[in-house]
Amino acid sequence: SAQIADLQQKLLDADNGDRAKQRWDSIATILEAKCALKYLLGELVSSKVQESKLQSNLEQSQASCSDVQKMLMEERNHTAELEAEFQNQILVQEQQHQEKVNHSSWK
Repeated sequence: SAQIADLQQKLLDADNGDRAKQRWDSIATILEAKCALKYLLGELVSSKVQESKLQSNLEQSQASCSDVQKMLMEERNHTAELEAEFQNQILVQEQQHQEKVNHSSWK
């Protein structure tokens, strides 16, 4: 049923496309041309507004992405610092343990 609905929609779209083409082909008077031009200009303005909104959304998304990347880099740096500190603590504890073992074996 989804395929049938899809095919029906494609037929409707093709039919509408043919009708629109026939309308443009059948413009015969200045008045019809003015109406068509008015319609096209309206569509152009609508497209420009939509383009502007999409551009704004894209810029906001890019800024947001940049912020997330910056936060990720900061978190990675912080994690690396914690890892280095942790490794240093392990090294210190191993040295202290070794000193205790060596000190015990001398007694």
